[in-house]
Amino acid sequence: MKRLKVGTIGLRAGHPRQWEGSSLVETYGVCDTDEALLRSVARECGAQVASTDYRDLVSCPEIDIVFVASPDQWHCEQACAALRAGKHVLCEKPMVMTLEECELVVRTVDETGAKFLVGQVCRFAPGFVMAKRLIVEGLIGDLFFLESEYAHDYTHIKGVGGWRVDPVRVRHPFLGGACHAVDLLRWIGGDVAEVFAYANRKVLTDWPVDDCTIATMKFARGGVLGKVFCGIGVKRPYTMRSVFYGTRGTIIADNTSPEIQVASEKAFGHQRFAAVPVDVASHNKRAEMDALARAILDHTEVELDEREGARTVATCLAAVESAATGKPVAVRNQW
Repeated sequence: MKRLKVGTIGLRAGHPRQWEGSSLVETYGVCDTDEALLRSVARECGAQVASTDYRDLVSCPEIDIVFVASPDQWHCEQACAALRAGKHVLCEKPMVMTLEECELVVRTVDETGAKFLVGQVCRFAPGFVMAKRLIVEGLIGDLFFLESEYAHDYTHIKGVGGWRVDPVRVRHPFLGGACHAVDLLRWIGGDVAEVFAYANRKVLTDWPVDDCTIATMKFARGGVLGKVFCGIGVKRPYTMRSVFYGTRGTIIADNTSPEIQVASEKAFGHQRFAAVPVDVASHNKRAEMDALARAILDHTEVELDEREGARTVATCLAAVESAATGKPVAVRNQW
């Protein structure tokens, strides 16, 4: 079977090695503003096109899929350019920066008919995939509370050119980072109706954004509640510990451990945790790319599409607005 050809924009987050060995895709083009990195990756991956200008990838007729892995501020422009050039798109999270950009991406996908997948890796992390399967199977009863976290230390990673601390197009960490946790809870608990958040800045005091945000959520159905913690000055190893509470049990899962913890009255008859082994793949880009490729080749729908991406962005921005205003904010879910 002929493999689809991928062009990657942004090689720090989108190194083609991540889908090495795929039977569905192969690297054809690479783009980055760092010329030394560009030459190195092009040589390593056998890229036929290597450019510091993303337009050279977008206009290349041989390329089927454009992977937008550039800084967040560029996602909308580059993704829409690729779509208009007839390419399918895998866009790194967060999909875009504003609700207006969400509208533009959704409209452009509708107009072009191309496939679009948002790179929200939690939906492909084995521990979270297992947790969702067990929840759907009813192992812990009805959900009533979900929580997750994005705990990181950005002290020395302002991004190339300082894009994470850009004072003009401010990239809030609750959108740029906590979108992982928000999208995970949305994937398992459904759409969020309303958000209330608090924030402070105690560690990265020279950054133009709060470095700690706590967002509480009311989901759209079932009376389910949720919470997301986002910290970008956290002094501890990175992991996205998440807990799913049901009427008959609890699941504790993360993206860096080889097991998840499950307590279930249905399975065990009493309250104790059992370890369920899982693979570890915290940033499974090959699974994302293969999912998009299968949708293209099989002419099927993409589950994690532009409208799902827009709902996650809208939920994150509602938290940012709530922290700033001190009021609950309704989430826009209709796109």
